[in-house]
Amino acid sequence: MKTRVSAIAAAMLLMLAPGAQAAELPDWLTGEWQQQNGDRWSEEVWTLPRGGTMIGVGRTGRGESLRSWEVMRIVRAADGSLAFHGAPEGGAATVFPVVEQGVRDVTFANPAHDYPQRIRYWREGRLLMAETAMMDGSGAQNWTYSPAGQ
Repeated sequence: MKTRVSAIAAAMLLMLAPGAQAAELPDWLTGEWQQQNGDRWSEEVWTLPRGGTMIGVGRTGRGESLRSWEVMRIVRAADGSLAFHGAPEGGAATVFPVVEQGVRDVTFANPAHDYPQRIRYWREGRLLMAETAMMDGSGAQNWTYSPAGQ
């Protein structure tokens, strides 16, 4: 009887463990976002969550010149966990598993990657904030995006 109760208790604890339930895709990221600083600009566009995936594209530039671009995905795996897949300039995608998620913030990390190792998005009111950095927070680059067209 004790073994059966222990097995049931262990199963219940596993169901309550972080990551045991399917994580929510960050639908608050959906939309077209832009940052303008003089003649320098940066844009990101994120689709609505559908089929366990959000697809994003980003580009940065100066004046009429494109400096860089990236194709991104946030994907829910079969186990319910989320991961960010970033493919700068059309290269191979690097995967950053989710390490922290709140109601309007999400952090992905891959300590084995050269830079960035950590990618964070969060909302401050109508603004979308983004940061890339090393695991210890060094080398941080920050963006403050407004909804495009506003």
